[in-house]
Amino acid sequence: MRFLYSLIFLLLIVTLTVCSIIAKQKKTSIGDAVALLDASLIPPVIGNLIVTISSNELLSTIGFYIFFLGMDIVMFATIRFTVKYCEGTGSGQKVPIPVYLLLIADAAQLLLNTVFHHAFVTEELTVDGSPYYRFVPYFGQTFHRILDYSILFAVLLVFAVTIRNMPRIYRERYTVIVVSMVLAGAWQGFYIISRTPIDRSMIGLAFFGIVIFYFSICYKPVRLLDRMLSKIVSEMTEALFVFDLNGKCIWANDRGYELCGVTNNKPDKLSEKLIEMFGDPEVQNGESIVAHITDKGREVHYYSFEENKVTDEKDKLTGIYLAVRDITEEKMQMKRDIYDATHDRLTGLYTREYLYSSIMEVLETPHTNDHIIIFIDVKNFKIVNDVFGNDFGDYALICISNWIRKNMTAECRYGRLAGDTFGVFMPSEGFHPEKVENDLSHFVVKRDNAVYQLLIHLGIYKIDSSDNDVSVMFDRAHLSLSTISDEYNTHIAYYDNEIRSKVMWAQTISNELDDALKNGEIRPYLQPIADENGRIVGAEALARWIHSKHGFLSPASFIPIFEKNGMIIEVDKFMWHSACSILSKWGSEGRDLFLSVNISPKDFYFMDVASEIKTLVKEHGIDPKMLRTEITETVMMNESDNRIKVMDSLRESGFIIEMDDFGSGYSSLNMLKDMNVDVLKIDMNFLGKSSDKNKARTIVKNVINLSKELGIVSLTEGVETEEQYRILLEMGCKLFQGYYFSKPIPVDDFEKLLEKQNKA
Repeated sequence: MRFLYSLIFLLLIVTLTVCSIIAKQKKTSIGDAVALLDASLIPPVIGNLIVTISSNELLSTIGFYIFFLGMDIVMFATIRFTVKYCEGTGSGQKVPIPVYLLLIADAAQLLLNTVFHHAFVTEELTVDGSPYYRFVPYFGQTFHRILDYSILFAVLLVFAVTIRNMPRIYRERYTVIVVSMVLAGAWQGFYIISRTPIDRSMIGLAFFGIVIFYFSICYKPVRLLDRMLSKIVSEMTEALFVFDLNGKCIWANDRGYELCGVTNNKPDKLSEKLIEMFGDPEVQNGESIVAHITDKGREVHYYSFEENKVTDEKDKLTGIYLAVRDITEEKMQMKRDIYDATHDRLTGLYTREYLYSSIMEVLETPHTNDHIIIFIDVKNFKIVNDVFGNDFGDYALICISNWIRKNMTAECRYGRLAGDTFGVFMPSEGFHPEKVENDLSHFVVKRDNAVYQLLIHLGIYKIDSSDNDVSVMFDRAHLSLSTISDEYNTHIAYYDNEIRSKVMWAQTISNELDDALKNGEIRPYLQPIADENGRIVGAEALARWIHSKHGFLSPASFIPIFEKNGMIIEVDKFMWHSACSILSKWGSEGRDLFLSVNISPKDFYFMDVASEIKTLVKEHGIDPKMLRTEITETVMMNESDNRIKVMDSLRESGFIIEMDDFGSGYSSLNMLKDMNVDVLKIDMNFLGKSSDKNKARTIVKNVINLSKELGIVSLTEGVETEEQYRILLEMGCKLFQGYYFSKPIPVDDFEKLLEKQNKA
């Protein structure tokens, strides 16, 4: 920064020197006054240059003396210039001698500062990484400033009187000098107040000297005005037309003639040509009104019209000038920007946000037609990208968008919602399900050698008069897709009251869950687990809801809902806590029983499962092996490596890990290979689902044998008869669970069952 300003100060010194020499060569009284003034401005700038570049205190102090003494010389030269330039304004009085004496006295007291230090001292700062010295003013410096600004004010007063008394045509050059003088003084004042390190106001002071030189020596008002106007008009992109009070065009620039196709110097024909091309654009109050013409029917051009009135000194209208600008490119760019903001880049359909807003516009206007919302979903679209590549996938989406366009009318609104989903709003009468089913049954995408039949489903929601949230309508249409069971033969699903009831029920019980947990409506039920002798050795803790209004709720009526929305974690944490409390109580009573608790897939997403369970066991002071953790193989399907680590962590801490529903998925053996489990739970329903009982029994028997060879305890659940119990016992099964022993029952009833067993 210091280097930059040093260069600026050097340039200003050179410029002022040149101006002073040229003014002196004029050999006139005003030329001598200007030469003296410009020369007097050089010392202050030199002083500031020294201060700016110096990192030495003594050198900086010398610079300040040069600056302060130079300002006294500037004031003297300014007084002389004012006397010459304003030609004795007022009564022709001369400048009082005391003013000069005050300047001499001020210079003397500044010099005496070397002895008494009454005017200023210097202080060190760091600027641009090196020492910089600025002055600290005392009363001597204050006197200096008051004197200089008093002289400046008096000079400005003289110029003001001069401007007021002279003809208007000559006021411009005096006004410019006054403005430059005020700006220079204000800039110096700002520097004094702000105390910034480098005195940038020297730029304004030097500029003041250059302005004085120009307007005193070089200024020619008429020629300057002509040159400026000529340059401005020639460089303007607008077509300019000047009209008289009768509306006749009296002048136009080259752009105006080019626009109208009229030969130069024939302005009288421009008025007719403008009306022929644009008609009457009705430009009012100077506002810009856009008009357009068609170029022989081939392309449209857009123009803006801006009208301005010209008045004289008495505010009387003297004429009008019109600026016409070609804004075709701006208009087209604006349209492109609007299109890009409202249309999907790949398919050209509406974006989701614009689709929603356009649908609301239709619904908010009076209409008689019934309308439907259609949610379009491409099933397993990820496979398309994985197998054929993203380019083919994008092409497939374009094909879908083209099919949507083909079947739409002007009353329809349609767009791409996200990824491989699309949305449509249309009159009900315009939807033809038979045709749509036929189209979707044969929706094949072909590109080069790649061929793939897309599986597309449509969810339909009929808009109700009370609907006012478009996103909710699409959610309901989307929800209807869950009712499609035969994915390949059925492509259309409708949102109905049954789905609505399920949604309302899910919302209701989700809102009631917190209160149900606090009020004890949700409680643990225990289903006994028996050993080979038929004695109860433990139980599985299952959540049951005794609703205050609906009574006993089937687990199927709330567990799947909570598993879907993630609220199952609150239920699981409650069940884990309840199981630990029960085990703690049993331990104090001398009962050696275990409890199994379930871990849901969502638990892994929202909490540290291992840490949570370990903390509960520690807080209740129970043996970890008494709280068995039960997972299904589907829990391990996603992020299996991380979840196996969690299970291993629990197992290392003494917990027993059970795998539930073994055989229900395709990955059972793979999971069994990679995961360390202690108990394998086999569902007896596996036997009932098979048409070949012997084959099913053989599989169960071999699974039991496999678990035995792997050192895993087998537990069969769903045992309902004594015959099943005996068969499984013969197969070597170790533990049993099912209605043959007991259904899930309250804790009190379970404890009574234990007492009854102990008495037998």
